[in-house]
Amino acid sequence: MPDTASTAPNAWNDLPATERMPVLFVGHGSPMNAIEDNRWRQSWQSLGCDLLARPQPPRLILCISAHWLTPGWQLTAMDRPRTIHDFGGFPQALFDQQYPAPGSPEAARLIGQMVRQPGSGQPLVLDETDWGLDHGTWSILKPMFPAADIPVIQLSMDYSRPASKHFALGQQLAPLRERGVLIVGSGNTVHNLRTMRRDAADNQAYDWAIEFDRITAEHIAQQRLPSLCDFQQLGAVAQMAHPSWEHYLPLLYAAGAVHPDDQPRFFNEGFQGASISMRSVIWS
Repeated sequence: MPDTASTAPNAWNDLPATERMPVLFVGHGSPMNAIEDNRWRQSWQSLGCDLLARPQPPRLILCISAHWLTPGWQLTAMDRPRTIHDFGGFPQALFDQQYPAPGSPEAARLIGQMVRQPGSGQPLVLDETDWGLDHGTWSILKPMFPAADIPVIQLSMDYSRPASKHFALGQQLAPLRERGVLIVGSGNTVHNLRTMRRDAADNQAYDWAIEFDRITAEHIAQQRLPSLCDFQQLGAVAQMAHPSWEHYLPLLYAAGAVHPDDQPRFFNEGFQGASISMRSVIWS
């Protein structure tokens, strides 16, 4: 079964075309970045202002977060997705945060039919009741778009599938950019909570973290995006950078949605706790 949507309905194409939206991969790091006045959050605020100042700002945000893993792939399809506080041990001020952005069941239905699950060719499953917006999504979107007036849909990830399938699904998302959809992958290029050092400065990191982040950045800068799927071939460096790889996978969706003439720009280069890379990239 092909990994494309060539046989799927083309209802999305009936919507008016727009200037191609950028595609983002955002290193979200600690949930506290949502409320602390640090350089990561300030960068998200500035980026949001830039996106809203475009002649045609985003009409919909599709976010792939490291924190929603499901068998197969699902889309949120409720009118009002709830704000999920999927963490523990943080101040009450973080649990008090809400991001009341609307959903878009209609857009979810259209995307669910247009995009096919790699391998099976089945439509995406619509989640109308259970999930919402987890902190991988709202912690970065709230600083970017504080008015919470742009509809947001989340796409889950099937962790059991090989990296190439995640990239292939991202390729199917690319046409959405021509219809006003801002695609956002939210994870981290390096993510190892077991080795965090909370006293480390932003420019301090383990050698293996620096090496994995460097190789990833080179693939992006030199436009070798399919090579991002081969990260596990880095052996021990990859195992240290990602004891589990759910925070790396959102990068593959964003990279898959990149157009051949898009150019990458890095921002938020640096580390949290010596073992979480905050490297982020916008393709436009």
